[in-house]
Amino acid sequence: MGIKYKRVLLKLSGEALQGANSYGIDPEFLRRLAQEIKSVVELGVEVAIVIGGGNIFRGVSGATQGMDRATADYMGMLATVINALALQDALEKEDLQTRVLTAIEMREIAEPYIRRRAIRHLEKGRVVIFGAGTGNPFFTTDTAAALRAAEINADVLLKATKVDGIYTADPEKDKNAKKLDKLSYKEVITNGIKVMDSAAVSLCMENQIPIVVFDVRKPGNLEKVVKGKSIGSLVEGEQL
Repeated sequence: MGIKYKRVLLKLSGEALQGANSYGIDPEFLRRLAQEIKSVVELGVEVAIVIGGGNIFRGVSGATQGMDRATADYMGMLATVINALALQDALEKEDLQTRVLTAIEMREIAEPYIRRRAIRHLEKGRVVIFGAGTGNPFFTTDTAAALRAAEINADVLLKATKVDGIYTADPEKDKNAKKLDKLSYKEVITNGIKVMDSAAVSLCMENQIPIVVFDVRKPGNLEKVVKGKSIGSLVEGEQL
């Protein structure tokens, strides 16, 4: 079976990197994730990644405890760079060529984000990791993922989560929660479904970038998604 998506933007939450831990980075989860990414790169898929920093520091939570919101957000951006470097190390241990590009310049450890350079790296088969969000406070890494997906002309935005799709309610709290296999962008925004924040969903809608929400912890799921198999939940435009 061939691939459905040639160029993908994978959005990883910082919390995903915790694995079974309550804080920080789980090396075993990173290793397995790197192997999953390698399997799709070997299929010829161009992979870009936006990573969060919630396993280390969340700007919003810092702001609620009295810290200046902009300062807290910048601290959160630095946390994403720590995660980006950890993921880069794991990928390179799997013999993958990688580049970390940051929205906040820090030349000693990463390249500054330049759109054309990012696209060129992808064309050469390198895995590109985008760190530091958008480089601006008050924007989430979900919005950064949608923005970068649009900038690099990604075929799809893959939202990697701990659940196997979008539900009518939190499946861990509500046994009657039903899985929604397909939704439109408008349904997500209008009904306030917490897939990604509304700015991110709106960006995807404007640029017609489908969003697939899937469980990244299950082995083989990433490969199934890029091959177009029906797993997780798909958010796209209205069916004509």
